[in-house]
Amino acid sequence: MKFTLSWLKTHLDTDASLDDILYALTDLGLEVEEVHNPAERLGDFTIAKVLSAEKHPEADRLKVCNVLTDEGEKQIVCGAPNAREGITVVLAKPGMYIPGLDITISVGKIRGVESHGMMASEREMELSDEHDGIIELPSGEVGDRFVDYLAEHDPAKVDAMIEIAITPNRPDALGVRGIARDLAARGLGKLKPAPEAKVEGTFKSPISVTIDEDTRTDGCEVFMGRLIKGVKNGPSPQWLQDWLTAIGLRPISALVDITNFFTYDQNRPLHVFDADKVKGNLRVHRTKGGETLMALDEKEYTFDAGMVVISDDEGVESIGGIMGGLETGCTEETVNVFLEAAVWDVVQIAKTGRALKINSDARYRNERGIDPAFNPVAIELATQMILDLCGGEPSEVVVAGEVPDTNRAYKLDTDRVQSLVGMDIPADTQRETLTALGFELDGDMASVPSWRPDVQGSADLVEEVARVASLTKLEGRPMARASVGVPGPILTPMQKRESIARRTVAALGYNECVTYSFIDKDTAELFAGGSDATMLANPISSEMSHMRPDLLAGLLQAAARNQARGVADLALFEVGPAFHGGEPEEQHIQVAGLLVGATGPKDVHGERRTVDLFDAKADAEAVLAAIGAPAKAQILRGKNAWWHPGRNGNICLGPKKILASFGEVHPKTLEKMGVKGAAVAFTVYLEEAPFKRKSKATRAALGASDLQAVERDFAFVVDTGVEAASVVNAAAGVDKNLITNVHLFDQFTGETAERQMGEGKKSLAITVRLQPKDKTLKEKDIEEVSAKIIAKVEKATGGTLRG
Repeated sequence: MKFTLSWLKTHLDTDASLDDILYALTDLGLEVEEVHNPAERLGDFTIAKVLSAEKHPEADRLKVCNVLTDEGEKQIVCGAPNAREGITVVLAKPGMYIPGLDITISVGKIRGVESHGMMASEREMELSDEHDGIIELPSGEVGDRFVDYLAEHDPAKVDAMIEIAITPNRPDALGVRGIARDLAARGLGKLKPAPEAKVEGTFKSPISVTIDEDTRTDGCEVFMGRLIKGVKNGPSPQWLQDWLTAIGLRPISALVDITNFFTYDQNRPLHVFDADKVKGNLRVHRTKGGETLMALDEKEYTFDAGMVVISDDEGVESIGGIMGGLETGCTEETVNVFLEAAVWDVVQIAKTGRALKINSDARYRNERGIDPAFNPVAIELATQMILDLCGGEPSEVVVAGEVPDTNRAYKLDTDRVQSLVGMDIPADTQRETLTALGFELDGDMASVPSWRPDVQGSADLVEEVARVASLTKLEGRPMARASVGVPGPILTPMQKRESIARRTVAALGYNECVTYSFIDKDTAELFAGGSDATMLANPISSEMSHMRPDLLAGLLQAAARNQARGVADLALFEVGPAFHGGEPEEQHIQVAGLLVGATGPKDVHGERRTVDLFDAKADAEAVLAAIGAPAKAQILRGKNAWWHPGRNGNICLGPKKILASFGEVHPKTLEKMGVKGAAVAFTVYLEEAPFKRKSKATRAALGASDLQAVERDFAFVVDTGVEAASVVNAAAGVDKNLITNVHLFDQFTGETAERQMGEGKKSLAITVRLQPKDKTLKEKDIEEVSAKIIAKVEKATGGTLRG
């Protein structure tokens, strides 16, 4: 947001210095980004008078001038054609910096004649592009500062330009009046009365306006317009041109400059149509898709379905709230204009502007929010200004829709400033501050002004009071300590679990990543996401349109970026939420790790081992062990499409309770994500592991036995599709008191196995450990248990004991 100091003073009656204003702006949250103050660059230039001007003895185009300065008479060589006796000039002395030339002058000789300074032109002082001769002043006392002369006779040339950064929550500060209101509340002056105007229409507008029913709620809430006939669209007044030029805008014509003036003065974008080029009436509606418009920036735009536009009887004439069309734009020949003031839906403006890639002042302000209650006032003020500068005769105002109701009030608790911010501000001062900012107070209720859409609760009232009082005055105070006892725990069990998991994975040698929670739809679909439920209503960009369904998406993107920069071996992890729906409860906390390339130290041959899925499995189990997950978990086959088939698994407590997933990432997934080579990964679902019960005062009884344990081996012939876990689980379930461990120690598969055992068969061999607790096992007891194991496995898998 750019404005000039003189422009600010049209709304703010103040004697504050520029430095005081700049400090107050930043302190109020309106950070000053740039200041262009001509007075600083021109402060050393003084007024002088040429006493004589003689031809240079060695050059026809040079003159040797005797100049009266505040330091006496000085000899200056000048080549300007208008250098002559008797004129009052602007003098630069030796040692001064000349901004237009970017040099510092000194005493020198020009064709053998000494010159003690120079007489400046407007371009050399960066006042204009004029350089045909030196500046001639109609008056001025020798020795006076030139900037003081300009401040009195031509203040626009020394008017300071200020640029401030506006945060999205402060659309009111996109107008000079909103900035002046903040400064007045701070105490840097008095806010001048708001401008008023009431123009009576002398005839009924021949152009009417309608808003389609499906466009009223989230497209255009109110549209006001009026015809002004018989205008003369010439250049705007010099003061208006100076203000627009100072903030980087090019003056075009009075009608266009008036709309630009209200855009910056009141944060009120307007538009003027050449009424003679409008065919029939105007209609605000949504596009069907495929319509085109040649806009004022001389670019043709094609509309998608659902965009809000303004059309006449022959087609689209303006992109609602963003940019007008070239066909109905005003020119010097315009004599009849139709003035528009409308309130547009902010989300609709943002979507359309982003889709069409249009960045205009109107879009910038409309998508952040303008003051809807100012709409009827704006059209009256703009009409009056057009009549003053261009003449003409106004019609009655035509209205479509209704001005939206923004009335809302919140309770003002003057004690909350201390509890929320820690500042001691008297209650009366708080009320005065809010009143100065435009809030209306009725008892302890504060009504929010229509130009502050960001104020949405009582806490925001506290923020306004503290902001105006200056947060730089906030003093740090230690929190009160409890007099007795030990403070209770602060972290929740899940927060503790996240911290433990983070430290564990970092200790394993991984580097932590913090990626965006938003990813593009195509990537989300790779990880079973990308549904409408997780789609953002107003995404930052097309690459951030959906909430991430799994942390691996962000880690793979990070790996691709690292590989593009020559980093081949990677160990990355992240702890954070993933989303399987759009509701608050439809998110879950994950720990994800990704390994790419080689790992471990080099061997004797100078090579390192490439990572495999068992690295990911071991690291996932380490995390589960660290957070206290049960040790007796099952490894089941995984089904997620982003894992390599047959090279992944789930760590489970039963088939539906998945604690973690691990495996090799599918080559197609890696290709789509831009990751080269093989990669393994794991995901631990922190919320799925049951929390430990509160520990008892005493330990459980020791379960050690002094009786001899017995191990027996069994080999079963099963179909090749039978999983080893089925055999292990079946055997372990025979007698949980006696059988303490079952593990697979051999698998015989392939062509040789099928020749021996039959086509489609394989052999799985397990070891069963029997641990008696009350008596030594006899051979008979062992045989009974073995028979049960064989029967249970045969029933569960359809296999037979291998002979």
